Amino acid sequence: MPIDLKEIVAARLGENYDLHDKYLNKTLVKVQRMIGYDKVYTRASGAYLYDKEGNDYLDFLSGFGTFNVGRNHPVVNKAIRDILDLDLPNMVQMDSALLSGLLAEALVKRLAKQGAPHLDSVFLCNSGTEAVEGAMKFAKAGTGRPRILSLKNSFHGLTHGSLSATGNPYFHEGFGPLVGGVSSITLDDLGVLEYELKKGDVAALMVELVQGKGVFYYKDDTYRRAQELCRKYGTLFICDEVQTGLGRTGKWFAFEHWGLEPDIVTLAKALSGGYVPAGAIITRRSIYQKTYSRLDRCIVHSTTFGRNNLACACGLAALTVLEDEGLVENAAQQGFALERQLNALKAKHEVIKDVRVKGLMCAVEFAEPSGFSPKILAVRAGWKAIHALDSSLFPQLIVTPLLSKHRILSQVAANNTDMIKILPALVVGEKEITRFVTALDDVLDGMKKFPGPIWEMGGNFVKAMKAGAPKDANAEAEAVA
Repeated sequence: MPIDLKEIVAARLGENYDLHDKYLNKTLVKVQRMIGYDKVYTRASGAYLYDKEGNDYLDFLSGFGTFNVGRNHPVVNKAIRDILDLDLPNMVQMDSALLSGLLAEALVKRLAKQGAPHLDSVFLCNSGTEAVEGAMKFAKAGTGRPRILSLKNSFHGLTHGSLSATGNPYFHEGFGPLVGGVSSITLDDLGVLEYELKKGDVAALMVELVQGKGVFYYKDDTYRRAQELCRKYGTLFICDEVQTGLGRTGKWFAFEHWGLEPDIVTLAKALSGGYVPAGAIITRRSIYQKTYSRLDRCIVHSTTFGRNNLACACGLAALTVLEDEGLVENAAQQGFALERQLNALKAKHEVIKDVRVKGLMCAVEFAEPSGFSPKILAVRAGWKAIHALDSSLFPQLIVTPLLSKHRILSQVAANNTDMIKILPALVVGEKEITRFVTALDDVLDGMKKFPGPIWEMGGNFVKAMKAGAPKDANAEAEAVA
């Protein structure tokens, strides 16, 4: 009998968390239930999720940046159906399929339009972490050198090689020893970079230009000067654009903001169109050919699913939607509106320390407020009480009521920090931006009563954590993703 997935879903929808608790990540389910993220979504469209009662939830997480074109976009949906209808052979492996060639061509042409015509060779894969792993191998093969440098606080993935390049010790715990020859530095003092490059053994510097863990980036010419040092010492410059690429920062690629000329670019997330996992490495032909240096090494780096028809169709459709609907330009426009409204909120709420926005990639950072008005004193009292109980809990007191009261999905920006982060779909407009800012304003107003419901919620979280739940709920969730 053929499987009837529509019937199965209709019959068993609502068992989601019980199934995951029994068969998948039990710890993650505990976290989701503890913070009220155990919603059962039944439908999704554009920037919204919907539950079975028809309530809308504004998705300002967008699958950690996967849904740049929005959820269930009809153009991407149609591309998948068209390919299925064609009954094409798929993943023959010992052939060169049309769709993977078309996607590679489209990526090269797009990069040429954005000022990088030198990036003319593509390797297709399945995910961001796989793209990073491949980029590291290409860099080593391309230079004959063994070492990779990355930046502190960076996130490049969770497989062993990309984890070793991830400059955040939180993700390293329990997985050592890591891959040798990979280390993280800062660019605050470029003398440190030059010291390492002078050794002559660094294959590449890999940079997440706008860091996902907190939306940190250099606003001056630091990246350009770092690239110049790499050129001077024969080191390749890799831009990890897995999250920042394809419009997220208000330009097609983040490297455009600084006028950079990377040797290798990695893509994933939004390339999938939100349907089928897809990733890519785009590099110079000279580097590519040093990886595949002999006939007997023509598949020395390969992946079974990387050139599959469905992923390539999704990639082609996603690129088309981004261009045809002007979503990159919209990301820039709505990002300016978001930054303007959040800075107005910052003037109202002293607990907001900083607002960092690049396109539709945004972090809001909090700090203990100063001042002696009754409302500020209430927030200070709550701040001190919560941080005395757990140093990483405060931003959870923001994102939980954003979801439970205002039906807006967001995340804690990084472990052990007082930051929240949002990644809206690039289809959002003024209505969605205003809804988020108004909701955040309301949550922060609620903190001006101590004791009060928000602070009591924090105490309940601490009790739950002592009972065995992980401390950093959203970091746990993002790590799984």
